[in-house]
Amino acid sequence: MSARSSAVSAPVAVKIVISGGFGVGKTTFVGAISEIEPLVTEAELTERSLGVDDTSAVRAKTTTTVALDFGRITLDDALLLYLFGTPGQDRFAFLWDDLVDGALGAIILLDTRRLEDCFAAVDYFEDHDIPFLVGVNAFDHTRRFDLAEVRDALGLDPRVPVVECDARRRDSVKGVLMALTEEVLTQRLAKSQAAAPW
Repeated sequence: MSARSSAVSAPVAVKIVISGGFGVGKTTFVGAISEIEPLVTEAELTERSLGVDDTSAVRAKTTTTVALDFGRITLDDALLLYLFGTPGQDRFAFLWDDLVDGALGAIILLDTRRLEDCFAAVDYFEDHDIPFLVGVNAFDHTRRFDLAEVRDALGLDPRVPVVECDARRRDSVKGVLMALTEEVLTQRLAKSQAAAPW
């Protein structure tokens, strides 16, 4: 096989960002799908985080991401996704620009008990014109919301996909990643058609 033919068959590598508020399941999401041992930068929650990190909705949470989560998944022979999970607390927001640089798109995970925690992420990706979708994470013992209600509560553009997911389940996570890649392709096609001279 020639170097040219092997280069042609190599999968395209793209960067996807997993974002959202504190404790919404970003680390779990990356870990559920990654085909390599995920890199996580988890640190124990200590007394110093009291009054800073609100754990009232996630009382069992004992750690937090302090830099990033990283994983990789091969969707098919042509597409390799690198997953970068952002930290959820405001005090780590200075890391976002570097983590998001070069990203094809983003998934914003949401806990319906704390809708307001994802406003910063929605604003960030809208301001940076990065395609994204919202994944409503299925936490145990939480009231199910109609996805239209979630869209209205977040004030999202009607074109932004809102999907249900369970960050613990590989098949659910894969479905969300596929939905994002479809959204990115749709947006790129629309932009290229709008720019084409007729």
